[in-house]
Amino acid sequence: MDFNQQIIDNFRAHGGEVNEPMQFGKRLVLVHVPKKDGTIRIAPVAAIQDDGARYVVASAGGSPKNPAWVYGLRRAEQVDVEVPGDPVETVRAKVEELTGDERDAMWERFKEFSSGFAEYEKTAEGREFPIFRLAN
Repeated sequence: MDFNQQIIDNFRAHGGEVNEPMQFGKRLVLVHVPKKDGTIRIAPVAAIQDDGARYVVASAGGSPKNPAWVYGLRRAEQVDVEVPGDPVETVRAKVEELTGDERDAMWERFKEFSSGFAEYEKTAEGREFPIFRLAN
């Protein structure tokens, strides 16, 4: 089974808590990203919740290239987001990409959230990781 599918299945089966195949706890959301062909890609991504919004970063594990779902979020005005709960809840969220100082400040928060994000900077070849606000 594909790695992301394992995460999605564990998320849905355990109220949004994922401890296999990696330890994420309840720090993920599942974003339903529209693709150009009209289908939906479900992307499990780390999220920081603040002021009624969830922030997600397109780190792609430190790849020098953006994950494919970035382009779908950039085209979308709204997306469905599955959030932890008992049961998992799906909410509709407005999509906004952060820029400038706001983006930079949130990137610092992601690095505090998990040291892995700081490590990604070393392998991303200077790529600036897109960050999106998903607000209900």
